[in-house]
Amino acid sequence: MVNIMSREYELKPAPSPQGSNLGSNEGKTINRRQFLRYGFNTATGVLAASLGVLGFSAILLPPGGGASGDLGVVFWAKGREDEAWYGAKHEQPMTRTDFVDEAAKSSTGTAGAAGIWNGVPVIVTYVDHTKYAGTPEFNGKARFQFMEGYDETGKRIGHFEDLSDSDPRIFPSDNLVMIFGRCTHLCCIPGWQLVSNSYTDDSWTPGGGDGGGTKLFCICHSSRFDPTALEMNSNRNRSSGATFNYAGIRRSGGPAPVGLPLIPVQLNGDLIEGITDYIDWYTYCD
Repeated sequence: MVNIMSREYELKPAPSPQGSNLGSNEGKTINRRQFLRYGFNTATGVLAASLGVLGFSAILLPPGGGASGDLGVVFWAKGREDEAWYGAKHEQPMTRTDFVDEAAKSSTGTAGAAGIWNGVPVIVTYVDHTKYAGTPEFNGKARFQFMEGYDETGKRIGHFEDLSDSDPRIFPSDNLVMIFGRCTHLCCIPGWQLVSNSYTDDSWTPGGGDGGGTKLFCICHSSRFDPTALEMNSNRNRSSGATFNYAGIRRSGGPAPVGLPLIPVQLNGDLIEGITDYIDWYTYCD
């Protein structure tokens, strides 16, 4: 499988510049041991397939977060990621300034990076929404889109703003979103622009579909996700089968049935932190 994918997708460094459970967990915290369980209690073959291709988290992840405490996020660049723009920042705390500076080099006004938060893989994406939200969409400048969400059967679940209106912390904070880094297909770990194909070009089209680039791309089975398209969706707890609604980014293509859940972000000065109130959203890989 790896050899076939290697022929189809050219691995590369990041491109150069040119029933809702909302609120049910408010105030709830999760300890590191629980997070590690949520993050890595998966079939060995599935995990090996993901890690073997991208190299992301190919060794045991460090416990806890960054310099701002257990809520902090650190860059993770071990494997292919060490050639990405954040490769020299491995295990350093993520700051908003890092992303602003990198997005300024992008034609779409975006930047993304792999990271670790409380022992689990995450992708942090910066979109210069504040600058471009009021400009014509055909100019190719990315901005967040707040959308209706539909499950794998096509049933409408609800609108992203139904959730963010109830808890404004779910809304992108300072142009940042953090995404739980486990694919809803088979719990592999998607990457940010670590392969060369049309989905990872530095380009953007509206609508949350499969056109244009700026996608999170899961090389294991080619699932794609648009980190600019925010929606409400639903998934199931892997252990209990209980369904839950969540705020996340839209699946744009591939075998993944639904999009990836968000981890609400807050800033501690310039440091990026995650909020632990919505841990049920990440139990589809439990």
